[in-house]
Amino acid sequence: QVQLVESGGGLVQPGGSLRLSCAASGIIYSKNAMGWYRQAPGKERELVAVTGSGGSTNYADSVKDRFTISRDNAKNTVYLQMNSLKPEDTAVYYCYAHTQYDFWGQGTQVTVSS
Repeated sequence: QVQLVESGGGLVQPGGSLRLSCAASGIIYSKNAMGWYRQAPGKERELVAVTGSGGSTNYADSVKDRFTISRDNAKNTVYLQMNSLKPEDTAVYYCYAHTQYDFWGQGTQVTVSS
């Protein structure tokens, strides 16, 4: 069983930055994928960024060159550095981990507004 706890969401002005953190407890290995999804009101949950075996990364086109995912395997923690935030980035951001099963965090709200 894996538990994921996110932190770092909040309100930020357009063009600003936020850093999300997700700490995982339980049995998880560096080869297991971890990442971030988001869900805006009235929309489906979508992939933001994921990191997998060997440090591979994958980003949604909408966040490439603005967001960076990183991982500290010693701390079982994954981060999402979000720069140049736009109002359309407003959503609940969910941490995700895949072992034999999929695990989700409780979500953290990110609001981009002036």
